[in-house]
Amino acid sequence: MSKTQQSSAEGQKTIAVNRKAFHDYAIEDKIEAGLALTGSEIKSIRQGKVNLRDAYARVENGEAWVYNMHISPYEQSGKYFNHDPLRPRKLLLHRKEIASLAGKQQIRGYTLVPLRLYLKNGIAKIEIALAKGKREYDKRQAIAERDAQREIQAAMKHRVR
Repeated sequence: MSKTQQSSAEGQKTIAVNRKAFHDYAIEDKIEAGLALTGSEIKSIRQGKVNLRDAYARVENGEAWVYNMHISPYEQSGKYFNHDPLRPRKLLLHRKEIASLAGKQQIRGYTLVPLRLYLKNGIAKIEIALAKGKREYDKRQAIAERDAQREIQAAMKHRVR
């Protein structure tokens, strides 16, 4: 999968995907949220200079925030008009959605993880997932299942010939 993908049917352009999240967490529920950004941040996002690897989300004081999402500074912006690459960014969600996420986040073992950042009709959106951390044996089991599927597909392909 390339770094940026265009889905013309939906008007979406994927900017960044957190592949590590699918390995480390069992994804249970997904939700789309907007982001409150500055001008230099959205310009850097459009250039694809975003990293979601260590990012996580949290609900605090009735507001949802995403932390450790690295958006590189915009090169053409001046020294004083640029942004802090790791600043917390506010998620734009409805009150009911925030309350639901806050309740689910309080359950032991659950966390909010950003899965992907994309542009939808020119507006930056982030897909947040309610996820439960996998243990080491869960990861090994997932890898074993994936390898078994790959072997089955190879055998089927070879048999057809």
